[in-house]
Amino acid sequence: MRLFVDCNCDKNYLRQEIQYVGHVRDQSQANIILFIYDIANGSGGRKYNLEFEGKDDYKNIFGKLSYDTTANMTSDEVRKGLLEKVQSGLLKYVLESGLADQVTYTVMSDGMAEVQEVDFTDPWNNWIFEVFASAELDKETSRREFEYRAGFESDHVTEKWRIRTDLGLFQSNSEYERNGETFTSERYRYSGNGSIVRSLSDHWSTGIFVGARHDTFTNLDFRYYFEPALEYNIFPYREVLRREITLAYKIGYFHNNYIDQTIFGKVEEGIFSHSLNVQVRYRQPWGNISAQLLGSTFLSDFSKNRMQLNSSLSIRVFKGLSVRFSGRFEIIRDQINLPGGDASIEDVLLQQKQIATDFELGFSVGLSYTFGSAFNNIINTRL
Repeated sequence: MRLFVDCNCDKNYLRQEIQYVGHVRDQSQANIILFIYDIANGSGGRKYNLEFEGKDDYKNIFGKLSYDTTANMTSDEVRKGLLEKVQSGLLKYVLESGLADQVTYTVMSDGMAEVQEVDFTDPWNNWIFEVFASAELDKETSRREFEYRAGFESDHVTEKWRIRTDLGLFQSNSEYERNGETFTSERYRYSGNGSIVRSLSDHWSTGIFVGARHDTFTNLDFRYYFEPALEYNIFPYREVLRREITLAYKIGYFHNNYIDQTIFGKVEEGIFSHSLNVQVRYRQPWGNISAQLLGSTFLSDFSKNRMQLNSSLSIRVFKGLSVRFSGRFEIIRDQINLPGGDASIEDVLLQQKQIATDFELGFSVGLSYTFGSAFNNIINTRL
């Protein structure tokens, strides 16, 4: 048995513990292929879907298993539970192999003599809460930086509902000294966001998004918004681990109070806007692809708009060769919040305030080629 595993997990641990198969690094050399897809679940942990496919001597032998973790589980508990699932899925292949005569198994019979109705009550009613905080201090002869962030998050997930809240605090103070002159930068951001999303069917969902924000970097003294939304998934939501193409439309209202008068002479304003978000995600044996296209405009002035494209692509070209691309491009035509007047040298160099721009662009490409022994199962992590 030659096993190929593609997962976001501890592969070395699986190779170390499952020693009755040959672990190969190339999919084309395997006769058992295992893809493990994972996504965040309602408990704050992750849901793993395991899909087995046999080749050659194990052709037409397939298997699917699932494994759920919680936020309270350690990484060791997670990998041990995943190991048990992988071994369970491999059992049918072992029975078809030359190892069948060496298999022994035990079925735990405790409690099987009677069926009991268990009245289980979740004291948290499917709510997950997280509180976090961090602080960082950096100091040199001519430079000092201090920042802190803190926040609170809650998430309530059921088959029909998802309710989320997110509260955050951020402050950053910096001082630079050069030629006897001191430059200072102070940035503050306080925000709160909430949403209620309702599943309507295997393809449709609807929701309401609200929030408020204070951000010195973007010249916002106080901003609040309200946005109803509608989403359609071309594929059923149960296939989200493997593939999804979603279209989400939002329409709503936001109101801005500015710290400084803007380049348009405003100290406050309210605007109706709408947006369309298209997302594509695929995880397939040949590689992974994800892309997001987001477009938004003001309803009162379509010349005030923004278009954003984020994408990543990983392709297994042939034996041992993989290529990866990622890119980001944004056309910006809606910076109504920019403060009037010229930006100071401190604003530019210390990024204390947002500066006018027409676009943002980023791109990366990577290539990897692995060759050599494909059947070495030895684990050695010394030094």
